[in-house]
Amino acid sequence: MITKLELTNFSVFKHLAIDFSPKINVIIGENGTGKTQLMKAAYALSSGGNLFKAKPEADAEELATFLTSKLIRLFMPLDDKLGKIHHIGVSEKAEIKAHFALDKALQVSFHNNSRSVVIQDNVNYKQYIHEPVFIPTKEVLSFMKGFSSLYEKYELSFDQTYQDLCLLLDLPEIRPKTLQEKSKWAMEEIENICKGKFIFYGAGKVIFKAKNAEYSANSIAEGFRKLGILSRLLETGAIQPGISGSLFWDEPESNLNPKLMRLLVEILLELSRNGQQIILATHDYVLLKWLDLLTDKKKEDFVRFHSLHRHPNLGVIEIESADNYRQLNFNSIASTFSDLYDSEIERSLGGGKN
Repeated sequence: MITKLELTNFSVFKHLAIDFSPKINVIIGENGTGKTQLMKAAYALSSGGNLFKAKPEADAEELATFLTSKLIRLFMPLDDKLGKIHHIGVSEKAEIKAHFALDKALQVSFHNNSRSVVIQDNVNYKQYIHEPVFIPTKEVLSFMKGFSSLYEKYELSFDQTYQDLCLLLDLPEIRPKTLQEKSKWAMEEIENICKGKFIFYGAGKVIFKAKNAEYSANSIAEGFRKLGILSRLLETGAIQPGISGSLFWDEPESNLNPKLMRLLVEILLELSRNGQQIILATHDYVLLKWLDLLTDKKKEDFVRFHSLHRHPNLGVIEIESADNYRQLNFNSIASTFSDLYDSEIERSLGGGKN
C-alpha cells in the first residue's frame, strides 16, 4: 500500500504532501483542485509492479522509461511532452515521491524540457510487486469490445486508466476456492441488486445474464454496469484484499442511484477491513454520509478524509486531512448541502422565492 505522496511543482500543485490511511481515503474538493491528478500520480508510482512482473531484471533506466510513458499516457499533456505536466510558472524541477509499506520508496523528477523522468531515490522499490487498480469516472463495459487494440493503434482520446481497466476486466476469473469470503459476499450482493450477472467472454465481449435471458451490456443501467465492474475485478482477483495493490476510484457515485450508495459503502468497508487500501475521490454527500454512519471503530475502520482547496490569497492548492469529515474546515460537499438546507428552511418560512 502507499503510505505517503509528496508532489512538488507537479501539475496544479506547487507543493503538497498527503499521508494515506491503510484502509479508506476520501478525497474531496471543488473542481480544478487536483483530485484526479493526485490519484493518477499515486497510481503511476504504484504501478512499478507491472514492469517487474513482466521483466524482473529491469534496471533503473527501464524503470524511468516505464514511468515516463505511464505519466504521459495518464495525464495526456499537450504534444505528449512530459514537461507540460510541470507546474506552470516555476523553473525548478518537478518531483513526485511515494512512500510504501515496509520502508519502500520511489522518487522521480523532471524539468520543463525533460524527455524522461530521472530516478532520484529508489528504496527497495523493486520489491513492491503489488499491482494497483484504477477505476475512472466513465464506465467501460459499454465500449470495451475492441477498445484495447483500437487504443494502441489509433491513440484514442482516453487516458490510460481506461485501457488498464479493460485489460484487468478481460483477465480470466480465479478459481472459486481461492476467492475470499468477503469477495464472494460482495459479488452476490451486486448480483442480487442488479437482478443478474455480467458475463465476460474475452476480447471485450460482455453480456448481462438474468435468469434464462441474455441482454447486451449496453442495455443495462449504467449504475449497474459500474457495480458490475467492481464485481468482475473481484472475480478475476485484480482486487484481492491483502494481496492486490491499492484501489483508486474516481467518483464511484457517477451515474449511481443514491439508493445504491449504502451497498457500495458497505462493500468498500468490508474490503478495507480485510486488507484492501482504497483511495477515492468524490463530490457526493450521500457517499460521504454513509461512510460516516457505517464506520465502526470497534472493527478498527480507519477512514481518512482529505480536502483539497485553494489558498484564498496565494491561490496555491493546499490539503487538509482529518479522521472525521466534520472536522474539516474546507468541505465543499458539506457546506453546499448546508446552503441547500438553509435555503429550504428560508423558503418554508416565507423568506424565499416560490
